[in-house]
Amino acid sequence: MSGAAIGIICKAPQPGRSKTRLATAIGAVAASELSACFLRDVAASIDAVPDVLGRRGYGVYAPAGTEHIMRQLLPPRFGLLLQAGDDLGHVLLGATRALLDAGHGCVLLVNGDSPTLPPRLLVQAIEALRGPGDRMVLGPASDGGYYLIGLKHPHRHLFTQIAWGTETVARTTCERAAEIGLPATLLPEWYDVDDVQTLRWLQEELAGHSTRFRAGGSAPASRAFLKAAPEINP
Repeated sequence: MSGAAIGIICKAPQPGRSKTRLATAIGAVAASELSACFLRDVAASIDAVPDVLGRRGYGVYAPAGTEHIMRQLLPPRFGLLLQAGDDLGHVLLGATRALLDAGHGCVLLVNGDSPTLPPRLLVQAIEALRGPGDRMVLGPASDGGYYLIGLKHPHRHLFTQIAWGTETVARTTCERAAEIGLPATLLPEWYDVDDVQTLRWLQEELAGHSTRFRAGGSAPASRAFLKAAPEINP
């Protein structure tokens, strides 16, 4: 268990509870189904990380009682870890602690809303964390948050007094790291699909028309779903 743990922070897709901002444009059922596709695709990106690097995927999920949904979406070799509470900071800190306590040498936590997350960024994060000394790896998202955080130790300071859901999250997290003398490696920017605008970005990227995000993961589940549902055109 000394390899890297890569946990997907997610909620089990359920109509009316998944992708609520997107649901206002495409409907609750479609939003839930698309959320399920995103999770499949992020899991595929994790699986594309070469085995030689040493890694295991996890679904860090909520709510309790939805294990059967997660088992259907994630590869059988993925572990499941119930989220610790409702506050995102507690979730991230709790998952980091639990996965390190399980024997992993480092932990990467990624969001479940980036279906084209490039496997190369996961590789870069693992390689950076394997360097000497304590450190943080952060993947800034286009909305000011982050799509990935990688750690070797559970630093509570990185997850406290953060205005979650705002454009200051990544910047504040880097400031928190500097305050405790924790070196930080920044990955290239990527994006989450949370609303109509970012769904358009995904459609453009999958069509090969994106000028901002290139060489992403193939996102086969999301690609197939969007192709089969041409009415989803926000």
